[in-house]
Amino acid sequence: MTLDEPQAPPSRVVAVLHRIEGAVLVLAFLLSMVLPLIDALGRPIGGLYLPGSSTYRSQLTLWLAFLGGLLATREGRHLTLSTAEVIGHAKVRNAARLFSSSVAAAVCAVLAYSAGGVVIADRQQGTLLAIGIPVWVSECIMPISLALIALRLAWGAADRWNGRAIAFGAIAATFSLGLSPAVGHALTLPILAVIVVAALVGAPVFVAMGGVALVMFFRDGVPVAAVTGEIYRLMVSPSLPAIPLLTACGYVLAESNAATRLVRFFRALFGWMPGGIAILVAAVCALFTTFTGGSGVTIIALGGLLYPILRNEGYEEGFSLGLVTASGSLGLLLPPSLPVILYSVVANVPADSLYLAGLVPGVLLIVIVALYGMRVGGRAKARRQAFSPREAVLAGWGAKWELSVPLLVVVLFATGLATIVEASAVAFAYAIVVECFITRDIHPVRGLPGVLLKAGVLCGSVLILLASALGVTSWLVDAQIPDALLATVRTHIHSPHVFLLILNVVLLVLGSVLEIYSAIIILAPLVAPIGAAFGIDPVHLGVVFLANLELGFLFPPVGLNLLLSSSRFDKPLPQLYRHVVPFLLILGIGVLMITYLPQMTTGILRLLGK
Repeated sequence: MTLDEPQAPPSRVVAVLHRIEGAVLVLAFLLSMVLPLIDALGRPIGGLYLPGSSTYRSQLTLWLAFLGGLLATREGRHLTLSTAEVIGHAKVRNAARLFSSSVAAAVCAVLAYSAGGVVIADRQQGTLLAIGIPVWVSECIMPISLALIALRLAWGAADRWNGRAIAFGAIAATFSLGLSPAVGHALTLPILAVIVVAALVGAPVFVAMGGVALVMFFRDGVPVAAVTGEIYRLMVSPSLPAIPLLTACGYVLAESNAATRLVRFFRALFGWMPGGIAILVAAVCALFTTFTGGSGVTIIALGGLLYPILRNEGYEEGFSLGLVTASGSLGLLLPPSLPVILYSVVANVPADSLYLAGLVPGVLLIVIVALYGMRVGGRAKARRQAFSPREAVLAGWGAKWELSVPLLVVVLFATGLATIVEASAVAFAYAIVVECFITRDIHPVRGLPGVLLKAGVLCGSVLILLASALGVTSWLVDAQIPDALLATVRTHIHSPHVFLLILNVVLLVLGSVLEIYSAIIILAPLVAPIGAAFGIDPVHLGVVFLANLELGFLFPPVGLNLLLSSSRFDKPLPQLYRHVVPFLLILGIGVLMITYLPQMTTGILRLLGK
């Protein structure tokens, strides 16, 4: 799901600008890793720490978000609801591109203006970083990046100057509405309709979120700076830096030969069993998804490796496509999954409790898929290999570094030796050392910066989307929507079981059309107080919430895994719908078990005294 923009050959000045953007982004990644490492390693040897480290981390996350968003615009990699390929006719596709890019450019220009207001306000406060630099200087990355994003979107709206003039005219027209508040208020609904249509035909989702928030705040007479104020509030959250660190760690593993070594290991363990290769697929995908969350990296990175293995072992095409598509979101509940961290931040639920509560449900969903794979494999008489203890040991030794990464994070975090951010930094550094200097799959100079740029593009697109979604959430709270929703639910629903069933259905549908991170930001603040009103344990509710969103990846018509598999394997969506139905049904049963058997989540917490 990308916004594709034709790129003209860059001039020398533009090429230099691109290199500077990339270099600053890579430096920000490395600094984001080093600062938590200093605290994590310095604590055991006498309390060595860097003064103001948490503030620096927050500012670096801010830079990663906006620089990454700038690169995502350059590469056409922002998350969208549709792609240009969906529109068949060339003229219609060009018109959709002009319209969506013009709207996106206008919204980003207003967001840049809004961010400038935040910077001005913080400049007046005079807050300094520990090294004496004013905080507002660092915050300037927000308006500068958003302004450059607006310029790039306007420039990419068309190949000719007349189309680009329309895009720049859209920016001017949008600002002119601010000069006539009465006209702007009267046009609230038409403007919202324009933003929604633009999102449907290709504008980035963060534009839709940010645009809706801007319009609603403007209608209520609230300064538009409130939107980027919410963006900044999210970026300085103490747990948020774990997301780019774990994303980078996942990309380092995905760009190396780690997948090949893990496949060999799981093949040696399970290849002798009926359906053993299906178990292999579920296990490898789950392991990768713990680091890449719901970003789709698992299908993109592993699909080309796992699908041919299934076909060569005698599995039918339909089952192979369905299995790889369904397995792309397994592991979402297991540590150190990024959506768990985000839900922890948004719903104010301890991340360690969520991870512990999600262990049994997460493993259950993997086992369900693996058992179904065993059944199909046995029925299809897929090829099996004899179990070899020697090969299992050798394969395990070959994959020892990759297998130890999640274990390292879990041990550091669960034992209290490190915070989630510090554990994420250790995992990132560990992955770099392993893949660059031990296995030597990635060259530290020629290869690593490119890997970090790819990770930065994903981080930027996701973090900007999260921040924009928080703007919508802030308006919902100001408009007292959660209170009204809670009152409505209490009036019409009296059973917590009925509430959970309705929640299952709603999250399944919304999880198929909303990107998981924005879904968490928008929906968690609405769902959490209702769950509390029904006496549902907040940790259990969090696991149910995430499990339903995981299932939404497979729900037609536009579940993320369906779109990614369609693109990756060049298969029409209706064909994929048929192939994923069995997995949707069995995973749906698993989600219902998780929902109505809270002992699966809260039991382990009680056992550990949490």
